[in-house]
Amino acid sequence: MDLAATKQNLQARLAQLNAHIHQIEDTLDAHRNPDWSELAIEREGDEVLEGLGLQNQREMAQIKAALARIEAGSYGQCTKCGGDIQPKRLALLPHTPFCASCA
Repeated sequence: MDLAATKQNLQARLAQLNAHIHQIEDTLDAHRNPDWSELAIEREGDEVLEGLGLQNQREMAQIKAALARIEAGSYGQCTKCGGDIQPKRLALLPHTPFCASCA
C-alpha cells in the first residue's frame, strides 16, 4: 500500500469537502427573499443543504482521523479489534477505521 498516495488522496478529498461546505454556507447566507412563498421554497432547499453539510463534516472528521492514523503509523489497522484492514476495503473506503468484521 502506498501511504504517500493515500495521504495525498485523503488531503485532496478533505480540500474538496471544505470547499463544498463553504459553498453551502454561502448559499445558505444568501437567502433573504422578502416573498414568503419563495422564502418557504428556499427553506426547504436549505434543509437539504444543511444535511449535505453535516454529511460533509462527518466525512471530514473521518478523513482527519485517518490522516492522524497515517502519521501515528497505525493506518490500516482496525481501531476496534487491532486486526489488519483488507487493502481492498481501504481502496474503497480509505478513511475507514474498521475492518469488515468490525464494521
